[in-house]
Amino acid sequence: MTTPLPATPAWPPKSAPRLFVAGPLAQGSAVTIDGTQAHYLLRVMRIGTGDSVILCDDETGEWVAQAQGVGKRDVVLQCTTRLRAREAVPDFWLCPALLKKDRFDLVLEKACELGVARIRPMLTRRCVADRLNPDRARTTLVEAAEQCARTALPVCDAPVSLAALLADWPAGRTLFFADENGGAPAAATFAAQTGPAALLVGPEGGFDQAERAAIRAHPAAMAITLGPRILRGETAAIAATALWMGIAGDWSLPQE
Repeated sequence: MTTPLPATPAWPPKSAPRLFVAGPLAQGSAVTIDGTQAHYLLRVMRIGTGDSVILCDDETGEWVAQAQGVGKRDVVLQCTTRLRAREAVPDFWLCPALLKKDRFDLVLEKACELGVARIRPMLTRRCVADRLNPDRARTTLVEAAEQCARTALPVCDAPVSLAALLADWPAGRTLFFADENGGAPAAATFAAQTGPAALLVGPEGGFDQAERAAIRAHPAAMAITLGPRILRGETAAIAATALWMGIAGDWSLPQE
């Protein structure tokens, strides 16, 4: 009995390494990879001349590039084919209170994977953390985007106080407020609203009474409940974002 030949693998191979680089990329453009990205290509992925790498630049989209020069500490890649344009993402912002480093890293990672367009961290009276390392945050977001094949990096703002966030809130954007004291059911509220939206989630200790009153008094705010249990800050941010994406975001759209 003749053994059938294996199917021709899809191009580009899904196992090809994927990197975000500075753009803009274009047909035939050469990109020199060094530093930690070069270490990843050379020592982890064992890239050789002629091998393919997937490049994204957060501007022009996603490209296949071939290794043209492989050195000891750098790799020269040449773009050959654009696979797709930069993706459109739903106009949804996540406004989480700062958490401890590892927990906030998780929020950033999952927000990126879920398709959030912008992250606006905030400081409240009960926040344990009081600062965000922008380089660490960007690295977390880039690694998440590379893993989930996202071509548009979310914007991550510097942290501001809750008062500043509310004072500078743009007109026309609904602010869903995850209130542990109760509100309208999240799923039904998400389904009933259209247009630009955002989600406000508190810190480990929750909002105090004055903060809660200020949020509820804001004309854009809509208090929602995420169920009968009190959720950790990272759980609430991730769960509510996933719920919004499933109901009003791009999870409900047909895949191309």
